[in-house]
Amino acid sequence: MLIELKNVCYTYGAGTVYEVSALDGIDLQIHEGEFIGVIGQTGSGKSTLIQLFNGLMKPTTGQVFFAGKDIWADGYDLRSLRTHVGLVFQYPENQLFESDVLKDVMFGPKNQGLTPGECEERAKEALRQSGIAEEFYSVSPFELSGGQKRRAAIAGVLAMDPEVLILDEPTAGLDPAGRDELLNLIKHLRDKRGITVILVSHSMEDVAQYATRLLVVHEGKIAFDSSPKQVFSHYRELEKMGLAAPQITYIMHDLRERGLRVDVTATTVSEAKRSILMALSEHRSLSTD
Repeated sequence: MLIELKNVCYTYGAGTVYEVSALDGIDLQIHEGEFIGVIGQTGSGKSTLIQLFNGLMKPTTGQVFFAGKDIWADGYDLRSLRTHVGLVFQYPENQLFESDVLKDVMFGPKNQGLTPGECEERAKEALRQSGIAEEFYSVSPFELSGGQKRRAAIAGVLAMDPEVLILDEPTAGLDPAGRDELLNLIKHLRDKRGITVILVSHSMEDVAQYATRLLVVHEGKIAFDSSPKQVFSHYRELEKMGLAAPQITYIMHDLRERGLRVDVTATTVSEAKRSILMALSEHRSLSTD
């Protein structure tokens, strides 16, 4: 187990007239190699939750563990933790600041105390894995395209060789092609490096396509924690929380109501296609009997 939260609560402005409860009694375990999607309405507590994972925020009550150790115990090295649990914020291009791309990506390894040669090697490997061509290494990060800036920011986190990669709405503002490229990159990195990925997203289609486990945060609690198929089968309950299921879910339920025996648990286009073709074939066979 990599990350564990035990009865975690977080209150903004605790003890003041502005006190607001963001998280309430969270118990959660995150294991190696998982690809976890996190969804929830604005204000649900999901952004607070992910900032607890690498110690950017301290719980008001409860405990947060990484690799079995309480990260808020006396003497724990929080700086080291943040090299193991990398966080890429929404609009990650705002994390870029150096004079060229290579130096920017070298910044994390440099703070880990690696030699200049090791820093450069780590940075170049991270840039290769992130799909940044060598011709851009000496270019200012601010001259990159939107999608390239996202990749460079992710490379900066990968260069620290994290065990967990947390991404908060990484595709915000990207066009559909750029979004798909970035999500495929993240999946490829997870498959190749075996890192745990935690993806916060407002897109039900994205989490259905890529996540193997889905957390639904609602009013400071974990409302659902299961596979995307299981979670989206409760689409009516999600709607009451101000969320929805992928459009495919609604299409499949509509087809079932019209008499076509399709798989209503399908959450991706490819799954729906297979199910619809099978159902049509079965329907034709019954019609000719």
